[in-house]
Amino acid sequence: MVCLGNICRSPLAEGIMQHLSDEHGLGWKIDSAGTGNWHVGEGPDRRSVRAARNHGIDISGQVCRLIRISDFEHFDHIFVMDKYNLRDVLEMAPGEDAAAKVKLLLGNREVPDPYYEDSQFEPVFELIEMGCKDIIKEFTHQE
Repeated sequence: MVCLGNICRSPLAEGIMQHLSDEHGLGWKIDSAGTGNWHVGEGPDRRSVRAARNHGIDISGQVCRLIRISDFEHFDHIFVMDKYNLRDVLEMAPGEDAAAKVKLLLGNREVPDPYYEDSQFEPVFELIEMGCKDIIKEFTHQE
């Protein structure tokens, strides 16, 4: 799961997807990263932590990091939150097979960045949760 700073959207996506994976007994390894280095080593934004906690998910132990070339080897899929991050991650891809792993989390829609508007964290949580549920349906053929 990738966004710009790895403090708002991608930590939520990591937490939600890991929670759903665990709930379905899938054993998936989920991680998140950012394309910008402003928050490396920090925890997620307190508003993301609160939104996740409101839904019974604890993301407070996550640590922000940059996306790495090795992520293309270690992960089967790389989901990004918006078209800017899609472009940046695709530019990093070490080949066509790696680039094929990269997709927008919501298919052809973007997850808006809630950073500048406190009231957007809950709607963003709901969008990400919907996207994660769709991914689980797609890859497990569950309803």
